[in-house]
Amino acid sequence: MIPGQKGNHPTFRRSFLFAMQGFRFTLRTERNIKVMLAAGALVIVCGFIVGLDPLSWAIVLLCCACVISAELMNTAIETVVDLVSPEYHPLAGHAKDIAAAAVYVLSVIVAIAGAIVFLNALLT
Repeated sequence: MIPGQKGNHPTFRRSFLFAMQGFRFTLRTERNIKVMLAAGALVIVCGFIVGLDPLSWAIVLLCCACVISAELMNTAIETVVDLVSPEYHPLAGHAKDIAAAAVYVLSVIVAIAGAIVFLNALLT
């Protein structure tokens, strides 16, 4: 819904379907989300192998969700930038690079947190 327009908001069910549509679009068009989902699946399998405790599971799952969400936001930003600047423009390139950098920084921090969680599980 466009702000300022009169009309009904979509139902919760329709909003959920729109979200799933966006997720499917990202899966079809972005390699990185596939890599991140595969890495998340591997981490979950490893969590079962080492026998993570409930708090560690919460940390691991939250970290996975944060990285996947950040990649979805990065894709949204890149899509909007491509819409408003179809030709190359340095500022458009910077916006896309900065969004990608945000995912990179989060991924590094999540990897460190994951290493701490798994090392703790292996040592106890």
